[in-house]
Amino acid sequence: MRKDGCLHMDKILKSVDKFDENMRPNERSEGEVAWHSPLDEPFQINGFAWFAEEAIFRRLPTWATYKVPEAVDHLANHTAGGQIRFQSDSASLSVKVKLKGRADMPHMPATGQCGVDCYVGDQDTAIPLQYANSTKYDINLIEYECSLFTNWQPTMRNIVLNMPLYQGVEEISIGLDKGATISPPPKYLSDKKIIIYGTSITQGGCATRPGMMYSNILSRKIPLEFINLGFSGNGKGEPELSEIISQIDNPGCLIVDYEGNCVSTELFRKTLPEFIKIYRDQHPLTPIIVVSRIPYAREKLTPHLYEMRMERKHFQQSLVNELREKGDLNIYFFDGSRSLGDEDFFECTVDGSHPTDLGFLRMANALEPVLRTILL
Repeated sequence: MRKDGCLHMDKILKSVDKFDENMRPNERSEGEVAWHSPLDEPFQINGFAWFAEEAIFRRLPTWATYKVPEAVDHLANHTAGGQIRFQSDSASLSVKVKLKGRADMPHMPATGQCGVDCYVGDQDTAIPLQYANSTKYDINLIEYECSLFTNWQPTMRNIVLNMPLYQGVEEISIGLDKGATISPPPKYLSDKKIIIYGTSITQGGCATRPGMMYSNILSRKIPLEFINLGFSGNGKGEPELSEIISQIDNPGCLIVDYEGNCVSTELFRKTLPEFIKIYRDQHPLTPIIVVSRIPYAREKLTPHLYEMRMERKHFQQSLVNELREKGDLNIYFFDGSRSLGDEDFFECTVDGSHPTDLGFLRMANALEPVLRTILL
């Protein structure tokens, strides 16, 4: 017992996995495993707009035509939104992952920051998909191997692996049964891409696993490729970012959701119109959705937070209305105020601002009908 009367729990907590096997890291596959690089056909890598050119797991290009802030350049190496897609009749599936760094976030599980999760579905059908498993590993490691399923029926199935949200990936390998058939994933509805630019919330903070980030949830509802360009604490609407984003081919829609990092309302009034103009000059007809931020959990207790959010919301709404009156009928405003619900929105975050899985699910459910109306 400590002097304050509280039992010291360190040793007990460290031994939980001795009493509950479900708390242990995933075991490696016991059968013979053939390891494959997802860089090779017929595997398909999605979610990285410049992957076809550079073949690296990075969310921005390495070329420096437009210089971006150091923090954005670093965060671009985080693989949020990256997906490995393929079909196989393998009865088992494993992954080997080499990360750029260790799990180190105090309010986000390693399964979300550095893990991979797996979804499966019927052959030749992009959706629906069913969650299967997540990698659980020793968080002191930067290299791990985990089995995601074993001894399943050897039937062809669609498989999607969602990559880590808040860490870079040096290498990843896919382990399947020797002799298993591997084929390309189902085709998307079209080659149009949904691009989302924003903040830590866009990047996936603080989902418990990659598949619960809202852009990944949406990708299981709408069969198109999603490009996640959320930069934690650094989605500030720099013109250089709009220039780079405007070079992504075949945009189906651009979602602009960086109010949470806008620094100040005064600066927001300067950056947002310029950000939109730069993109619109390159893509005059691409739908643009301007999204106001979700509420802080403490807004009812600290009214000034509510007042600040309302001020910025009204600015965004007025800007979109002004642009539409000037003839841009492909720009829309989406009110994020109610995305988390009305009665219990304060239950949807881990720290007052970053959503839990429940929060992300509600955000995705709110945006889905809007995207369907615009795109499908």
